[in-house]
Amino acid sequence: MQSPSQELGESKDVKVQLLLTGGHQYTVYLKSDAPVLHSLLTTIVGRAYKQESASHTLFQLPINEGHSALCFSSDRLVGVVTEPPIWIQQVEDTQLPSNDILNSNYIQIDNFLPQKEYERLIKYVLDKNSDFVQANTSTQDKDYRQSMVLYSFPEFADLIIKRIQEMIPDVISKLGLPSFSVSQIESQLTAHNHGNYYKIHNDNGSPETATRELTYVYYFNREPKQFSGGELLIYDSKIENNFYVNAESFKTIEPRNNSIVFFISRYMHEVKPVICPSKAFADSRFTINGWIRR
Repeated sequence: MQSPSQELGESKDVKVQLLLTGGHQYTVYLKSDAPVLHSLLTTIVGRAYKQESASHTLFQLPINEGHSALCFSSDRLVGVVTEPPIWIQQVEDTQLPSNDILNSNYIQIDNFLPQKEYERLIKYVLDKNSDFVQANTSTQDKDYRQSMVLYSFPEFADLIIKRIQEMIPDVISKLGLPSFSVSQIESQLTAHNHGNYYKIHNDNGSPETATRELTYVYYFNREPKQFSGGELLIYDSKIENNFYVNAESFKTIEPRNNSIVFFISRYMHEVKPVICPSKAFADSRFTINGWIRR
């Protein structure tokens, strides 16, 4: 068995050179605790121990400053060069921890907006119905995410960001994170209607998103509520081949009206399908969601 050296300590940027069959080489930049980096190293560990029974994985990584995407099957990966080095050391099986689960932590705060601001936001969103566009992902996979997004809403983006800025020190403390300087707070307004969802992912697994430390989701909807489902699932982590990957266990967060949720951006999470029988835009599960960057 193998174990990665802990010399890197806290999460840092790592230059990763991928060596593929046929002599091809590509360079990407990842966080030292990025799940995709762990998956790459796990693939090499499996290759060294001839674990051919393991299922193949499709890696999809942004290159050329995010203008291109590199896609390859795990069976084409023959080596990984990391800078600074991440050493893989041999350890005895008896030294391996068993049933280690890293619990995911989150904070949910009710009554985030005063009633008047909440009512004004509902009216604003319904008036902007025609400005929403189909959401997409960095991989352009149409089957991975289904929702509508409004990217520009300065009247409320500024209000939300200001309130979040006031809460950040307390949120960081309650999540047990070391303090960090905030460089940017991103935001987008999303509508999930009947059948909409977002499959399992994390929010800082690429060079462009690597500085995202916290994710927030503010929920709001018309009353009485006309949809069900749409829960946020935040996955715990487990040790697999001495790497942390998402566990089968997870926390379920209900999309409570006028509440906001904060969690660490590296956590794997998903949005369960929404059931909205009327299919009316006004009955959607609305969110203002975004990321706090260091």
